[in-house]
Amino acid sequence: MELKLGNLTTEKRNQASLKIDTLSTAEVVALITREDQKVFQAVQEELPRIAQAADLLTEVLKRGGRIFYMGAGTSGRLGVLDAAELWPTYGVGTDQVKALIAGGTEAVFFPVEQSEDDEEAGLRDFLAESPTSRDALLGISASGRTPYVVAALKRAQEIGMVTIGLACNADSEFSKIADVTIAPVVGPEVVTGSTRMKAGTAQKIVLNTLSTTIMIKIGKVYQNLMVDMLPTNAKLVARAEQIIMAVTGAPLTDVRRVMANSSNNIKLSIIMLKADCDRDTAQTLLAEAEGVVGRALQLINAAEGSDS
Repeated sequence: MELKLGNLTTEKRNQASLKIDTLSTAEVVALITREDQKVFQAVQEELPRIAQAADLLTEVLKRGGRIFYMGAGTSGRLGVLDAAELWPTYGVGTDQVKALIAGGTEAVFFPVEQSEDDEEAGLRDFLAESPTSRDALLGISASGRTPYVVAALKRAQEIGMVTIGLACNADSEFSKIADVTIAPVVGPEVVTGSTRMKAGTAQKIVLNTLSTTIMIKIGKVYQNLMVDMLPTNAKLVARAEQIIMAVTGAPLTDVRRVMANSSNNIKLSIIMLKADCDRDTAQTLLAEAEGVVGRALQLINAAEGSDS
């Protein structure tokens, strides 16, 4: 793929920072943060594409498919971060959302920059996951042209997968391939080409928004509470207790008793307390509600109404 970096907004020189090396510390800090304010407007302009991508990816998970993130450098690390945090926050593991980064695990901690040019490695890493048409691929790249990712996106399209691109340049290579391309154009970086800055911030915001929306849509949130969170340490156990008390109004002693019986499962604990039932009955109710707490509570309320 021929390199034409001069055409990329993310590679242009920022006229506001041409003399940044002569500014005082306070002036440098002010300039960087002033430029960062442009990120939020750029993301706002992409809301229709973010919503469209969220709906497509939600359907992928609902039908039992998987979502793969792929990126290199900062973009790849942001994908790894987003995917890793879905496990403790929503109970979603790598069997549903998995991140692939050019250069492998080493690249999370150390620069393996040449790996982003390796199309064959991109295909190899992607195909090693045995993707099918039920799955989705989300490619992440500030430039929107990273060969490691583009090669996989092209193959994903051939397979019939849902394909999403996340870039920070308009009319990128991604936009020619993906079903939906989200492209917050944040403008030239304060330090030319340093896309870990505004571009990275924009990608982080989009990934947070996208994955959180998907988790809400598949029933991982009740009201604004993380009801599929995994209470794996003291802080998270305390948070789980607070969540259950907030939903049920039960005292802490009852909450702790039910949590012990449900193996610290927040959803089951809520249903057990609201329906005054055992774990097996709660599991049945939750299954009927397709794992959605709000729907399960409606079933409980309807049953109580019919008994009165």
